[in-house]
Amino acid sequence: MATRTDAPTRREQILKEAARLFAERGFHGVGVDEIGAAVGISGPGLYRHFAGKDAMLAELLVGISGQLLTGGKRRVAESDGGDPEALLDSLIEGHIDFALDDRPLIILHDRELDRLRDSDRKLVRQLQRQYVELWVEVVREVYPGVPEPTARSAVHSVFGLLNSTPHLGRPGSLPGRGATAELLHRMARGAFRAAGD
Repeated sequence: MATRTDAPTRREQILKEAARLFAERGFHGVGVDEIGAAVGISGPGLYRHFAGKDAMLAELLVGISGQLLTGGKRRVAESDGGDPEALLDSLIEGHIDFALDDRPLIILHDRELDRLRDSDRKLVRQLQRQYVELWVEVVREVYPGVPEPTARSAVHSVFGLLNSTPHLGRPGSLPGRGATAELLHRMARGAFRAAGD
């Protein structure tokens, strides 16, 4: 979900390649030597940056949950109590960017979350709950008649829809990124409208 334009740090490069490799072959199917080779350093050289593969996985999954929450809070702050419809569109756009640009992290979350230490897994869940509640509040501003449990169910359903992008097909078999993002946005808004009916 990075929007930075400066070059990634070595640590960021390692995390990006670790995410890609873990998503392709599973956490246990990848060794530190392979991750190191992907970024041009020796496997043991990774230990200057991370305590091991478990630490990489934790940083990836806790990190993306934190980034999503931070991005959502930023969008709420930038709206400054303005148009809730525009804010909902902005939240959807932010999550679509994540879903299209960070597919390996979605796969990792689906397959490897249970490999985290209890404390890291609890932190991921806590960050995710806060992110969901941020959305629930906005959905209920747009659709005031929607009960809170229904809004929460709708938010989880929309996340399921948007986070299905790794399963949409092989690269190149889908319309371009812009067309896919537009389709996902229309579908997300349609789901929220349906909850509001």
